[in-house]
Amino acid sequence: MTIYRAQVLDAPEDPFRGGLLRAEADAGLLVTAEGRIADRGPFAEVRARHGSEPVFELTDGLLLPGFVDAHVHYPQARIIGGLGMPLLDWLDRSALPEEARMADLGYAQEVAAEFVSGLADAGTTTALVFGAHFAPAVDALFTAASARGLRITSGLVVSDRMLRPELHTTPQRAYDEGLALANRWHGQGRNRYAVIPRFALSCTDQLLDSCAALHAAVPGSWFTSHVNENTTEIATVNELFGCSYVDSYDRHGLIGSRTVLAHNVHPTDAELERLATGGAAVAHCPTSNAALGSGLFPMDRHLAHRVPVALGSDVGAGTGYSLFKEGLQAYFMQRLRGADGAPLTSTHLLYLATTAGAAALGLRGILGDLSPGKQFDALWLRPPAGSPLDVGLRCADGPEEALARAFAMGISSDVAGVWIDGVRIKPDGMG
Repeated sequence: MTIYRAQVLDAPEDPFRGGLLRAEADAGLLVTAEGRIADRGPFAEVRARHGSEPVFELTDGLLLPGFVDAHVHYPQARIIGGLGMPLLDWLDRSALPEEARMADLGYAQEVAAEFVSGLADAGTTTALVFGAHFAPAVDALFTAASARGLRITSGLVVSDRMLRPELHTTPQRAYDEGLALANRWHGQGRNRYAVIPRFALSCTDQLLDSCAALHAAVPGSWFTSHVNENTTEIATVNELFGCSYVDSYDRHGLIGSRTVLAHNVHPTDAELERLATGGAAVAHCPTSNAALGSGLFPMDRHLAHRVPVALGSDVGAGTGYSLFKEGLQAYFMQRLRGADGAPLTSTHLLYLATTAGAAALGLRGILGDLSPGKQFDALWLRPPAGSPLDVGLRCADGPEEALARAFAMGISSDVAGVWIDGVRIKPDGMG
């Protein structure tokens, strides 16, 4: 066992319901060989209880729970920064041509390695990942994630209309390929399978029926897709299905406690109520929403309806893998909404990036904070000496202010260490 000594911050209780930041300036975390936190408290007390165990000193900086990304696209790793377009134009010009290239397995393997490294380097230890439209490319993702040790929930992305023809499938093929992938990867190591129609716009009712059948055939699988991202998209879904965006999934039995829908920028009250009663969560992707001009996320309405919200980087339409950036942009968005905006503090941002994501993915029992009994999934934020963030952290007036500066200025290169189940995965290859 090892004692990790650090300034530790986490948000185990929901600050939207009165939870507070838990902060210890000189904490000790006793971590077992299996990666479980066995003891926590002031370092001197933990050291006194476990005097023979080695101590790993994480001097300076902050030790935080590993980030949980609730929505991120693996095939879009190489197209970040396509600015100046709304959603549907961006899909046609940037995202879909790149996603068609994933038919080349060698290319997909290169992208998978880059994608997994991007997540790990940003301090993301767990992610709900939009896979590829091609089964071998999804295999490549699971293989790369397993090699690095990430916790990944992902699967085959399926569509049968309105995209490039090479990205289309059939209901039977979608079911067969998805089931084969789930049989190989679901529950293997840290991997889980997700059923992923691209979005209702690109799926017929028959394909969504196939998705529902696959979801039922794979116990413990997850369902994820997009919802209410762009007003033009929403109008087209209404024309195609004759119902709301949420109802287009719900009428196939796809709204439930293992459902995470991305964006939801323009929901109706009835849709929010249905998500709440179904136990579904929403992945808020603020930099993507801003870059594509999709709109300002109504967090206040999600909170009022008790719809769980977590953070997603989206990646292709966003600005990178860092949930520090996403947290900061989420804060900006709520400020721009004026009196309607949810008043976010640094504690809210940490909660959205960690505990909320763990809850959305059904992993609250094992990760999301750094309490005894949880796995040691953590990131160590230690910026270069003399950098603006280093100065900000050292001069902060208390932990909440230090955390605010972390979200205001932190980027992936400031993450000096990342652990999953007690194994250090950044720098790469360290035990």
